This record gives sequence, structure tokens and C-alpha cells, in this order.
Amino acid sequence: MSTTPSWHQRLLGGFKRTSDRLVGNLAGLGTARLDDATLDDIEEALIASDLGPATAKRIRDRLAEGSFERGMEELGIRLVVAEEIEKVLEKVARPLEIEAFPRPQVILVIGVNGSGKTTTIAKLAHWLVEQDYGVMLAAGDTFRAAAIGQLATWKGIDALIVDTAGRLQNKRELMDELAKIRRVLGRINSASPHDVILVLDATTGQNALSQIEVFKEVAGVTGLVMTKLDGTARGGVLVAAAEQFGLPIHAIGVGETLSDLRPFDPKEVARIIAGVEELVR
Repeated sequence: MSTTPSWHQRLLGGFKRTSDRLVGNLAGLGTARLDDATLDDIEEALIASDLGPATAKRIRDRLAEGSFERGMEELGIRLVVAEEIEKVLEKVARPLEIEAFPRPQVILVIGVNGSGKTTTIAKLAHWLVEQDYGVMLAAGDTFRAAAIGQLATWKGIDALIVDTAGRLQNKRELMDELAKIRRVLGRINSASPHDVILVLDATTGQNALSQIEVFKEVAGVTGLVMTKLDGTARGGVLVAAAEQFGLPIHAIGVGETLSDLRPFDPKEVARIIAGVEELVR
């Protein structure tokens, strides 16, 4: 019998810190009546769990509805949290689709230093190959004339994934280089890059949101991948990013092996974050 953890087991481990923190923050907040003071405490507990103020307010407003005015046990609150998180995530959980014609579909992958960008590219390539796509990887930052010629002549490839050097979002000259890469790709094919994927490190928590804001402005980010959901991460930021920016989240990474990067089921992830998955399966 295989001892390899299932994807569900890896998700449970990956979001453990987030789930434990949220459950701990909500502990004891069930009450005979959800008055304003209790609702304020719940909202603060959700913000402290990295879900973000918008999602926390959404959940507070839901709990403040008349149907809950006679109170709710802690488990009931967590079930509402799961339902509302699912609503946020289901709008953005979109696997990467290879649809460009003519081929290849050019996928520019960007991110700050240490976000797990290059490792994510290898996993993304593996995932696409599993679906029988021809994949080519290009390592580069700024393109020379010879490299442009090579890009123009690559044939028979469904997806071209272009790695870029990691860069801090507050270094303007490095961000300008990134914008140049986009322009150069556009000279080869006016539709490319077809995708600009920002890789985020979940352990950075709310700092990931400022990264999205800057990279979106400079590089035209079209989708996100969140990595390092390994049990030490502040995975609630996945929800905050979805609520604030609404960008497609193509995949999440929960470990180091090739199979640890996958699209996700919004309901499953929402229930795990809220600590109710094993209770409602």
C-alpha cells in the first residue's frame, strides 16, 4: 500500500497553521446572542487569521443577519466562515488553460527573490506535460537579439514558460526591466505573453498583497500561484488576495515534490481553513 500522502492530506498539512490559528482565534466566541461586541470580536479574530478585512467584514455581515440573532455555537460560526471563504475562492480558482493559437502559449513567470518561482516553473511544466502538452522552458531576464530569433523559431511547442530573475517590488530599475521583457515578447507575437503569472510565498503573509499590487501595475499580472503552503505558512492570505484583487489563482503549492503543485477545490480549501473539513465530509 502506498505511503505517499494524498492531495487532501497534503492540503490538511499545508493549511494546518492557518486552520489552527483561525480555530484558536474563534475559540469561545460562540454565544447565546450575537451582539455587536461579539461580532466585533469575531471580525477581529478573522483579520488576525490573515483573511483580510474585506472577507472578515463579509462574514461579520452574514452573521449579523436576523437568522442568526439568537446566537450560534462556535462550530456554527466556523461553518459560516467556510461558506463565505468558498464564495470568495470559487470566483478565482481557475486552472491554467492552454488555448493560444497559433502556438506556443507564452507564460511569463515573475516574483520576488525566494518566492519559489523557479521551482514552481518545474512543477508547472510537469503538470502540463501530464496533460500531454509539449512544454519548453526559457531561462532569461532581458532578451538579446539572438534570443529573440530563437523564440520566433520554436515550433511544435504548446507552452513556452519563461523564467525571470527574482526582483524586489520596491526596486524600480528591476521592475522597469520586467516591463521591457513584456514589450520584447510582444514584438514576436502581439498576443504574448499570453499569461503573466506571479508566484507568491504564503509565508510572507500580508506582504504578498503589496507584491500583487506593484507587479500587477508594472507587468500586467493575469494570474497567481501561491507556494510554500507547508504548515508554517499564513495561508489565510490566499483568501485576502482573492477578495482584494480577484485575479485567477491557477494553483497552490503544498510541498517540495513535483506533484505538490495543483489546482484546488474552493470548497475543500475553505473547509480546511475553517477547521470543519473532517466534520462535514
